Amino acid sequence: MVGRHYRTDDYYEVGREKVREYARAVQDFNPVHWDSDAASESGHGSLVAPLTFISLVGTLAQRRLLEKIAVGFDLSQMLQTDQILEFHQPIHAGDQLHCDVSLDSYKEVMGKDMMVTKNIVSNQRNELVETTYTTLLIGREGDVDTGIIDAAENLVMHGATTSAARANASEHEDEQVEHPPLKVVEHVPAPAVKFDEVSVGDLLPEKTFRLTRGDLVNYAGVAGDANPIHWSEQFAKLIDLDDVLAHGMLTMGLGGGYITSWIGDPGAVKDYTVRFTAPIPVGPHKAAELQFSGKIKSLDADARTAVVSLGATFEGKRIFGHRASATVQLG
Repeated sequence: MVGRHYRTDDYYEVGREKVREYARAVQDFNPVHWDSDAASESGHGSLVAPLTFISLVGTLAQRRLLEKIAVGFDLSQMLQTDQILEFHQPIHAGDQLHCDVSLDSYKEVMGKDMMVTKNIVSNQRNELVETTYTTLLIGREGDVDTGIIDAAENLVMHGATTSAARANASEHEDEQVEHPPLKVVEHVPAPAVKFDEVSVGDLLPEKTFRLTRGDLVNYAGVAGDANPIHWSEQFAKLIDLDDVLAHGMLTMGLGGGYITSWIGDPGAVKDYTVRFTAPIPVGPHKAAELQFSGKIKSLDADARTAVVSLGATFEGKRIFGHRASATVQLG
């Protein structure tokens, strides 16, 4: 399976209101996501999508790839453990995004099947936009009680588990079709933080985010995540959980907004990596509080960049692994 590609001729068009909708879902109120004039002042032609916006687009193509190649696996049992985002240029409202997804690696870990998918994202100008790597633990068919699977299917909206790519008549596997090489366009960011103003060991201001059941339901709808583990207490208890759990990509989205609120311009973020280490249960009557912190881990004087180590905790437990970090361009 390794090396198999999936790419559609169709594209995802980034809408202005979708950018705002997603920014609200991840509680990212950076003006460049909301106000065209603010985006223009930062050197952007239109509203800028939040750092984790690509998860909306990539999930569709990733699932279609797995539907084609992961024969004998139960895709309802996917657990995301790691996410790496490499930014080549920002995503803007009006962009038409293509995804080329491939299986980058596969191995068995303690009886589980671990797959890493690679997604190369380009725009309507055939320019490279992002490269992402997603690590998934996927269960085998027959490993889960069919009653649980039936319960999940009876909870989600009709058609929610069907990949939109399946309906695209022009779909094809990439190894059968040649595509022109992608162009790499250098983006010049406008960071608010200057290189000469920071030192290794400096701390970013801490910030607390609150997640309610309503936030989880909203994110599930905005992101198109049909898994009832995030919003149905009935289903959560069926699989021996005390409460519904927050989405991993929602928490990563909160972290992305935390980073860009400090650096100012999302286009100044060069990469962002997270390992999800602990679940976040969200009760019906009390919001879950997540604390985010950051520390400058290293500086590169030649490139004028900084690596920021990201901390995220819930009730004293780390929800991101120690490798959670972002590389940012400084002024």
